[in-house]
Amino acid sequence: MSNENMNVKTPWISHLGGVPAHLEYFQGSMYDKVASISENYPDYIAYDFMGSKTRYKDFIRKVDECARALAAIGVKEGESVTICMPNAPQAVIMFYAVNKIGAIANMVHPLSGEKEIEFCLKESASVVCLTLDQFYGKFENIRNNIPLRSLILTSIKDALSPIKKKGYYLAEGRKIKKVPANAEIVWWEKFLRDGARYHGPFHAVRKSEDPAVILYSGGTTGTMKGILLSNMNFNALSQQIIATNPMFKPGDKMLAVMPIFHGFGLGVCIHSMLASGGRCLLIPRFNPESYAKLLKKHKPNFIAGVPTLYEALLRIKSLDRVDLSCLKGVFSGGDSLSIELKKRFDAFLASHNASIPVREGYGTTECVTASCLTPSHMAKEGSIGLPFPDTFYKIVKPGTEEEVPYGEEGEICLAGPTVMMEYINNPEETANTLRRHKDGLTWVHTGDLGMMDDEGFIYFRQRIKRMIVTSGYNVYPSRIENILDAHELVHMSCVIGVPDPYKIQKVAAFVVLKPDVKVSEDEARKILLEYCSKHVAKYAMPAYIEFRDMLPKTLVGKVAYRVLEEEQAKKFA
Repeated sequence: MSNENMNVKTPWISHLGGVPAHLEYFQGSMYDKVASISENYPDYIAYDFMGSKTRYKDFIRKVDECARALAAIGVKEGESVTICMPNAPQAVIMFYAVNKIGAIANMVHPLSGEKEIEFCLKESASVVCLTLDQFYGKFENIRNNIPLRSLILTSIKDALSPIKKKGYYLAEGRKIKKVPANAEIVWWEKFLRDGARYHGPFHAVRKSEDPAVILYSGGTTGTMKGILLSNMNFNALSQQIIATNPMFKPGDKMLAVMPIFHGFGLGVCIHSMLASGGRCLLIPRFNPESYAKLLKKHKPNFIAGVPTLYEALLRIKSLDRVDLSCLKGVFSGGDSLSIELKKRFDAFLASHNASIPVREGYGTTECVTASCLTPSHMAKEGSIGLPFPDTFYKIVKPGTEEEVPYGEEGEICLAGPTVMMEYINNPEETANTLRRHKDGLTWVHTGDLGMMDDEGFIYFRQRIKRMIVTSGYNVYPSRIENILDAHELVHMSCVIGVPDPYKIQKVAAFVVLKPDVKVSEDEARKILLEYCSKHVAKYAMPAYIEFRDMLPKTLVGKVAYRVLEEEQAKKFA
């Protein structure tokens, strides 16, 4: 099949009537892009945080102060600065300040283990790190092993008004262990004050193709890898997001619950908003009840999250009467959204006056985050939508560059302006993932199974490595999960393969029952196995079903099937 047949940009025009197949991308850094927006909308709100609002002109001023302070402590163009923070103003300010001086922002999850943080700091050769006071203990334990010149500590209270500071101290702050007086750290406010005395240059001229960010992937499914991304990768994504959401207007609000250290949070919820005049409602920690309150209070126009976020919201009673007519877009990504959960959440939205359904997308951290999205006016059941402008998808036979016909499953490959630069310090993995095909494009081999129909719609099936092989048959866990999740007794499920001496692997299902289920576990197991037998091939039937009160989650809210696999491997060892 020729590459012309695989070019699936045109469906955006035919289905949406006007979304361009090609965009003219901003040439410059992320800071430059947001600074230009600040000039156009100086008095618009850039972000809200726990009741405090910051205008674009004040945000840029804070970024400039921080950039000056970074230059004052000797951070040079091309060096790495680690941001180990939740969604808080200091993290956003530092991110753009690092970008302004031409350094690279190394984004690390603050709830990572000490060894994971140590790995990320060493891998990136970070010279400075910003983190919260409550995480100081982790850094104290690894400080002698890492090459940091400066550790900057901040507190949530640093971004609050005087009244809010008192409330925060009483509710949270007093629980945080005090940092020793002799600790080798610099407090955020002193860092900024010291920077004010610096009078040298602190704005590097960076090109769009220059490296800007390191994100991490693979920590729950394999070896953690640092993904190097450019200014262009993020700026292109922001323009693609807006182009495929023409209902967006400057000033629109995004409830930013997805974290800044994750491509979905940083790329979609934060940079795409700030690069377009949007307003970020920064949420440092996800809690279904507090999220529900923020929905009611702020009436956001856009929300984005992983499926487990939407599953959690369905259980919040305080949302029963909330009016969601404010919503222009609800996006799901980061994990597979089951058909059943989509139906349930779409019904929830409709019953709360929302005029739009959940729109599922797909992407990988190797292209920042989303690269494919369901059009706002046309959806196909089970589809993750159409590729973004200037983004190509093709489906190939796994392990090859040979395209398969429409409707046939294979490995998802993608190419476009958001494709990463490399895996840092890992040329072998880079060569395995980034491949230049005969068509002259550099393609990401995602390791995901999927299919494309003859209208260019993409269907995600499964991680290739997650496929279960039992008695020589291929079983895709997500298909069994979709079937289980559709049953009236089931709240959510996770299916994995466990060792078997005869079949190599057998299918095991871990199920969370709905809270109001009245039957016993034995009876529920019998009902579900009988149900599965009507929908699942005999070779793909769960060998057993185990009930859990909850399923393990990754740090970004996905179901951590790897945890279950490791747990079961020990049991069968």
